[in-house]
Formats: sequence, C-alpha cells, structure tokens
Amino acid sequence: MTSSSAARTTSPSIARSSARCSRSCRSFPRWPPTTGRCSSGGVRHLTEVVGIRQFIDLGSGLPTRENTHQVAQRYAPDARVVYVDNDPIVLAHGRALLAENENTTVVTADLRDPAAILAHPDVRRLIDFSQPVGVMLVGILHHLHDGEDPEGVAKAYMAAVPSGSHLFMTAFCASFPEAAELEETYLRVLGTGRFRTMEELQRFFGDLEMLEPGLVSLPEWRPDEPIPGELTVAERLMAGGIARKP
Repeated sequence: MTSSSAARTTSPSIARSSARCSRSCRSFPRWPPTTGRCSSGGVRHLTEVVGIRQFIDLGSGLPTRENTHQVAQRYAPDARVVYVDNDPIVLAHGRALLAENENTTVVTADLRDPAAILAHPDVRRLIDFSQPVGVMLVGILHHLHDGEDPEGVAKAYMAAVPSGSHLFMTAFCASFPEAAELEETYLRVLGTGRFRTMEELQRFFGDLEMLEPGLVSLPEWRPDEPIPGELTVAERLMAGGIARKP
C-alpha cells in the first residue's frame, strides 16, 4: 500500500476519476508515510519470516514506489508474483516494468471474477497451488460495493489456496467521526470508496488465523518504532491485517 494504494482500481474509470478527485476533494486526508511502510512490511514479513514464495496481488495498480515483486525478491530472489488488474494502463506499465523478470507477470482481469483469474494460464504457470500463496487485497476492497460481495470475493480466493497460505488485506475503515463525510465525498466523486467498520472488515478474514497485532489501523501494524501519540485522521483512514489459512 504505497501512497497510491487508494487508487488501486477495479476499472479504468476510477483511474480517470483520480484527476477529478485531486481537484474536487481538497478535504481528503493526505496519505501518511506509514501507509507505504505497512505494505512493504507486510510483504517482507510474509517473505522473510513466514517463508511465502508466491503472491497473487489483486487490483495491484502498477507501478508503485515499492512494488510487491521488488520487496519479495529482495528477500527471496526466487519469489514469484502475479499482478492482477483490469486497467489497460496498468497492463502497459506492468509489462514494460516486468519485461525481464521471468518470475513476475501481470494479468488483465477483474478481481470480482475469482474463477476466471484462478484459471488464467499465466496464473497457473507461475503459481503452484499445492504450496502456500500470499493473497493480497491491498487497498482495493473499498472499491467494491456491498452488492458486489467483497467478503465472498476474498473468501473465494482463500478457498482456492492450500493450508499455510495468507491473506493480506487493507481497506478504508470507518474508525473515526469524519468517515461518513469522507465516504459520501468518495462515492460522489469517484463512484467508489466504501468505509466499513472494523467488524465488517474482520469478516473478510472469516475463519483465518490472524497474525499479531490483528486488524488495526495501518500505523499500528508492526511499527518500526513506537507511535508518538494519538493517530491522525489520515493515519486512521485505512485498517489492515494478515491472516493464515489453517
């Protein structure tokens, strides 16, 4: 989740709307540096500590400052990464970025269709579904409306991977009084941007085993140093966590 994670897209229209958002939404909180640190830290933990060697990064929004394959392959050069996005701009940038990386690819598909993605030949080529997989839904599920069943989408991916796989999920969180107003603004300008409660977000993990410290605001997920004081609105904008499939 770099600072661009909020713009991870489920359709090209969201990317095109970002320019309108920057002009119209002057009240939007500025993304704090801890957002990117949490994303990189999560991938590093899964690679270096847990031992995950393959990732499916859904709604990836390539390119970002610290892409999943760059972090994972820094700690495990043999790590394999499949990026999934249905924005053709992401596809063009991604293929250029990954042209000389045989352990990484980008697939054009809609994350709301798990069956099609899991059966895609490029996914099957790089991902060994007999071995643990890191499934990443980072900064994307808030772009799915309730009627699109984001909980079911998350669970469909985790149902397809074996024991020892992990779900890394972050999303907008209604953990502060201003959340309702921000949600209304996002929905009006972008058409997406659902702020869910901690209880709603926790349901995305289902029966998976949460890694410490559980589902928390992003700066609280394994910080490099103690948090100096109360979190700001921007720091509470997103919550996330990592959980293991038993």
